[in-house]
Amino acid sequence: MSERQACHVVEQPRGTQRYRPTQRDDEDTLTQAIVTLASQYGRYGYRRITALLKRTGWQVGKDRVERISTPRTKTCPRGPRDLAS
Repeated sequence: MSERQACHVVEQPRGTQRYRPTQRDDEDTLTQAIVTLASQYGRYGYRRITALLKRTGWQVGKDRVERISTPRTKTCPRGPRDLAS
């Protein structure tokens, strides 16, 4: 059975079969920088951390910073409105 037929049977795009995830060389260094900034500035979100990273010379977008930082930096309460209720 060909790849095209098999993907048609399971109703899956052929691009899904050919996808190869890539690991960037600077991923670990960037993760460490994000965690350091998040621990230093506890209330900062991913957008502000992105701005700090860009000031220090990183060429990184907010989507990548959000993907890396969200599971690692959820340590602080959301704010006074959430504490009041």
